[in-house]
Amino acid sequence: MRKVWAAAFLAGIALAAAQSASAVPPPVPRVQGLASWHVSGNPRVQTYEFTYTTHRGQTSYALLLLPSWYGPQHHPAIPLVICPHGRNTMPEAAARRWFDLPTRGGFAVVLPAGQGRVLQLYSWGWPGQIADLARMPGLAEKAVPYFRYDRSHVYAVGASMGGQEVLLLEARHPHLLAGAVAFDPAVNLANRYYELSHIRFGKAAQEKARLEVGGTPKQVPLKYELRSPTRYARQIAFSGVPTELWWSTRDQVIVNQAEQTGEFYSRLKELNPAAPVVSYVGHWPHAQEDSAFANLPIALAKIGLLPSTWLQNDPLSETHKHPRAAAALAFVPQPVGNA
Repeated sequence: MRKVWAAAFLAGIALAAAQSASAVPPPVPRVQGLASWHVSGNPRVQTYEFTYTTHRGQTSYALLLLPSWYGPQHHPAIPLVICPHGRNTMPEAAARRWFDLPTRGGFAVVLPAGQGRVLQLYSWGWPGQIADLARMPGLAEKAVPYFRYDRSHVYAVGASMGGQEVLLLEARHPHLLAGAVAFDPAVNLANRYYELSHIRFGKAAQEKARLEVGGTPKQVPLKYELRSPTRYARQIAFSGVPTELWWSTRDQVIVNQAEQTGEFYSRLKELNPAAPVVSYVGHWPHAQEDSAFANLPIALAKIGLLPSTWLQNDPLSETHKHPRAAAALAFVPQPVGNA
C-alpha cells in the first residue's frame, strides 16, 4: 500500500512539474447549462454557465446572468454587459456583486473566466483576452439559443484588472460599446508592477506578472505598454463611448491611484475636452464600490442601465477638473431593498 501511495505521490509531482514547465493551465471542466442561483447570490437572477474556446484554443467558461422573467417564451433583445473579473478572482465572485440588478434593470451580464498569454486568472489585458471579451456577446447568444442581446446596447463594466480590460476593450473595439465603467483600474501596467512590491502578497503577484507578460518592465517594456490603457489614451478619448472612471484616494491595493486613474483622466481630457468621460473620486476600499449594495447601481443608472430613480441622494459629483484637486467624497452605500 505504501508503494502505491508513493507512486501516486511521485506521479502527482511529475504532473505538476510538467504543467509548471509548460506554463499552460489545464482546461477548466464545465458543464453547459443552468447553474445554481447561489452562484449569483439571488434566486431572482438566472445563471447560465457555458464553455467556450479561447484565443489559445483552450477551454474556458463564462457565466451569463439573465433576468428572472427571461426565458424561451419571453425573450426580447435586451442590453448586455461584458464584465471581466479582477486579478485572481473567479467569475462567480464577480457575479455575486451584481445580486439581482439584472432583473431590476432588464439586462444580461456575461462574466468570462478568461485566459491570458499563460495564466487564466491573471490575464492583465493580454490582447488575446481582449479579443475574447469582444466575442462574448456572440458566444453568449450561441450558448443560450433563446437569448438575444441588443446590438446597440452592449456595455463593459469591471473592477481592478477587470477595469483595465474594460478600457482596453473600449480602445480596441469602440464600436462594440454603448458605455464603459472602470472601477479602480490599473491603467499603467509597468507602474503597477513596481508598486505591487508595497502591498500584501505583492511579490507573488510580481512573479505571476513576469510569467504572464514575459519578464519585468525593464526587460520587456513594450509588452507592458501594450497591456496598458495609457498607450491607447487617444483612441479612448476619441472613441465617443461614455466612460466612467471610479477611483479612491485610500486604495490599499492600487496604492497610487492618483498617478494611475487620476492622471489618466486628465490625459483623456487634455486630448479631447469634449470626451464623454467622467471621474468619480472617493475613499472606499479597493473595488468595494463595485457592488449592488454600494455604488454599482449609481454607475449603471448614469449610463442608462437602471432607472434614474437610483440617482436620488447620489453622494457623488462628476469632477471635470484635475482629480487631485477634487475633494475626497465619502463612500455611502446604496442599499438594494426587496422588490
